Amino acid sequence: MWLLLLAAFGLILLYRWYKYSLILENLTDKYVFITGCDSGFGNVLAKQLDKRGMKVLAACLTETGVENLKKEASSRLQTTILNVTNSESVSSAAKWVNDIVSDQGLWGLVNNAGIATPTAPNEWLTKDDFKKILDVNLLGLIDVTLNMLPLIRRARGRVVNVSSIAGRVVICGGGYCLSKYGVESFSDSLR
Repeated sequence: MWLLLLAAFGLILLYRWYKYSLILENLTDKYVFITGCDSGFGNVLAKQLDKRGMKVLAACLTETGVENLKKEASSRLQTTILNVTNSESVSSAAKWVNDIVSDQGLWGLVNNAGIATPTAPNEWLTKDDFKKILDVNLLGLIDVTLNMLPLIRRARGRVVNVSSIAGRVVICGGGYCLSKYGVESFSDSLR
């Protein structure tokens, strides 16, 4: 009986040690760049990481998104306008990030920008409908990642590509599932 209690106590201590080893230290020294911060997950993530003391570099598509995010965040959070479908905009954002992080590098990149429409049965859609989604969800994500990789390597950082179950199972017609399959494949190729 005592041996069983001792083993259980040992497992509890081992679990607690493992749990605390996962806690990251010095979050206030780290920079994270997040795309798609106008609304939704990107907006919430930017505010949450800001509250935890991280240096957040948030990219929004619109000036309204920038203004709304600045109202709800601290002065640590910095914003820029980014259209992931425009390579000049992506290059400009990468230069902006490089100027801010300098030698420290970028600890995290969260590729969150994405759209889901137009979605319909394939025969109702045109090639441009597919292209619109693929440009944002896949090609934009690739462009941002390739431009930020030198900064991420400098900090030995991580890339988080926001995907979907639609990257594994087709749930609708249109370019959405195609783009998410591509995101899954690109993410695998980065490993």
